[in-house]
Amino acid sequence: MKLSACLGLFSCLMLTSSHAFILPHTATSRQSSRLHMAESQSSPRRRPTKTVQDRTPREFQSLVQDIIKTAVDAGPRAGPARTFQAYLAVSQTFREFLPRPGQPLEPVSFPKILRSLFERLGATYIKLGQFIASSPTLFPKEYVLEFQKCLDSTDPLDWAVIEKVIVDELGPISNTFEYVDKKPLASASIAQVHAAKLKTGEDVVLKVQKPGIDSLLKADLGFVYVAALILEFISPDWERTSLSAVAGDIRVSMMEETDFVTEAKNTEEFRDFLLENGLIQQATAPRVYQEFTTKKVLTMERLRGVSLLDEETIAKASKDSTMGTDIIITALNIWSLSVVTMPWFHADVHAGNLMLCEDGRVGFIDFGIVGRVSKKTYNAVNELSTALASGDYEGMAEALCNMGAADEKVDKVQFGKDIERVMDRIGGMQADVTVGIAEDGTTTGSLDLDETEITNVLLELVEVTEDNGLKLPREFGLLVKQSLYFDRYIKILAPNVDVMSDSRVALGGKLNGEPPSNKREVVIDV
Repeated sequence: MKLSACLGLFSCLMLTSSHAFILPHTATSRQSSRLHMAESQSSPRRRPTKTVQDRTPREFQSLVQDIIKTAVDAGPRAGPARTFQAYLAVSQTFREFLPRPGQPLEPVSFPKILRSLFERLGATYIKLGQFIASSPTLFPKEYVLEFQKCLDSTDPLDWAVIEKVIVDELGPISNTFEYVDKKPLASASIAQVHAAKLKTGEDVVLKVQKPGIDSLLKADLGFVYVAALILEFISPDWERTSLSAVAGDIRVSMMEETDFVTEAKNTEEFRDFLLENGLIQQATAPRVYQEFTTKKVLTMERLRGVSLLDEETIAKASKDSTMGTDIIITALNIWSLSVVTMPWFHADVHAGNLMLCEDGRVGFIDFGIVGRVSKKTYNAVNELSTALASGDYEGMAEALCNMGAADEKVDKVQFGKDIERVMDRIGGMQADVTVGIAEDGTTTGSLDLDETEITNVLLELVEVTEDNGLKLPREFGLLVKQSLYFDRYIKILAPNVDVMSDSRVALGGKLNGEPPSNKREVVIDV
C-alpha cells in the first residue's frame, strides 16, 4: 500500500479516540469512569518536590479509610487466601529464574519475570498483563512487548462446575436448553464458552463466568489499588503519574467486565446501530437472548463462519479478489461509521473478533472491550485527521500537542520530521501470505500476521511523542492500534485498494457519499 493510502486509512480510523479502559474494553461501556489520563496528567516544569513529611493528618486519615474500605470490599476470606496463593506464585517464579549450578548466568529480564509471575497469579494479573500490552502510552516498551505473550487461555473447568453456575443462574438446564455441549469452545481466565441449543431450536453459545472470579478480582484489584495509594502517599512525587487514579479506573473497569449484562447491552447496541443504518445485510453481531442472560451467564446467537484471516478466508480471497475486497471494505466502513456515530466503539478488532459468516456477511463479536471519546481528544484527533490526509506532518505534531500533556515547549518542526519517519515505517509494514494448490485441486492459504510488528510500530510512535516532551492518553494508542489492524487486513485481502482514491472506502465515516446522521461533524480533507 502506498504511503498516501496508508495515511488515508490512518486518517479514517483516527476520527475519534478514547477508551476508557477495558470496559470491560476497551468499549467499554464501562460507562463513566475511564482513563482520561492525559487530561489530569500535566506536569509543570520545575515543580517543587513534595515529600511524605508534607502530608497532612487529613491525608493520612483519608488513606487509612481507603485501605479499610478496600479490605471490607474484598471480604474476610479472599484477602488471606489470596495472600497465600501469591506466596506460592512468587516462590515458584523465584525458583524458575534462580541460576542453576554449573550453568552460565543469563541476563535477568525483569519484564519476563513479571510476566511469568502474573500468569501464575491467574485471572486478575493476566488481565492486568493484557492491559499493559495494550497501553504503550503508559508503560515502558520492554514491558509492553513482553506482555504481548501473556496468555489468556486456561485449562477448562470440569463440566460439573460450569453446570452448577448455569443452573444457579438460569434454573435446570433441561427447562431452557435442548442440550449444552460439555466440551467448551474456549476457556479463558474469567469465563468459559460452550455451544448449546435452545428448546426453541436456535443454536447459541453460553459464556459462563468461572465461580469465585468476582471475589478474586476484588481482592487482587483492591491490593493493587491500595499499593498505588501507599506508594503515592510515601512518595508524593508519584502523584504526577496519576498512579492511583489509573489503578482505580482499572479496578472499576475490570469489575464491570465480570458483569455480562453490560457486554450484552454493548452487543445489542451494535446490532441496533447496524439496523438503524441499513447495514444488517452487510454485517451482523450476535443476537442476545436477554431472558437467558444474567450477570454470570451470557446467551448469544452462534454465528457460523471463520475468522477474517482464517486460511479458508484467505484462500477464497485469492481465488476471488472481489470477495476479499468487499469483505475488508465493508468491515472498515462499518467500523469507522460506528466510531463517529455511536457513543462508544469496538476497541479490539483483531482478526479473531471479525468473522466471515457463512452467509457472506461480516460478523463483529466480543464486545467486552469498547472505547469512548473525550471532547478534548475528539477535537484533537479531528485536527490530526485533516493533517494526516494532506501529509502535513507539522500539523500532525500540532494536533498531538493539543491532545497530549506536555512537560515543556515542543519543537513542532522536529516533531513533525519524527512523525514522518514513523509514517514511512507504517507504510512499509508487510504481511507474509502463502497461497498454494492442494492435491485435490483446492486453494489453500496461510498467513504470518506478526502482532509484535504492529505493536512495535505503535511503540515507535509513542516513543517519538515522548522524546518530544509529550504524554498521550491511553485511548489514543488503542485507536491507532485498530487502524494498524485494518491497514494489515487491507494489504492481505485487498492489496490493490487505495483508500485515498477508492470510492468504496468511506473516509470520515461516510457511507455511499452521505455524512453520518449525528450531532458531531468530522471534517477530513482528502
